Amino acid sequence: MSLFSQLIEFLGNHWFLFVALAIILALLTHNLIVGNKGSVGPLQATEMMNHQDAVVIDVRPAADYAKGHILGAINLPINGFANQLATLNKYRGKPIIVNCRSGASSSMACGQLRKAGFEAVYNLQGGIMAWEAAGQPLTRKKA
Repeated sequence: MSLFSQLIEFLGNHWFLFVALAIILALLTHNLIVGNKGSVGPLQATEMMNHQDAVVIDVRPAADYAKGHILGAINLPINGFANQLATLNKYRGKPIIVNCRSGASSSMACGQLRKAGFEAVYNLQGGIMAWEAAGQPLTRKKA
């Protein structure tokens, strides 16, 4: 029995695994191509803060924010974020970088900001964890 015929037999017996693999690969490819649109890494965020006067919004709980945050970051916890969008209107013309612990909650907050009409909104890829891993500083001083 040749390798090709064994592969065909395996494919016939386990077609659902191949369908699942194809779906996963398609989703990963889509995420790589489209998913990082509107995201910035720690070094790019620093450059935006220094040269474009970007505003940093930290959506972690206040207790996590108090343990250490990006210098100048404004704390608006995700659980009440939608109710506090009006406080960000004064930053409408500036780039806004949103961060959380790992990048998941901040991604949702970015979506809410875009729906509210904010245009230059960026998610910090990897959140505070990536920020620290890149050797960027945190502070405990309130903004």
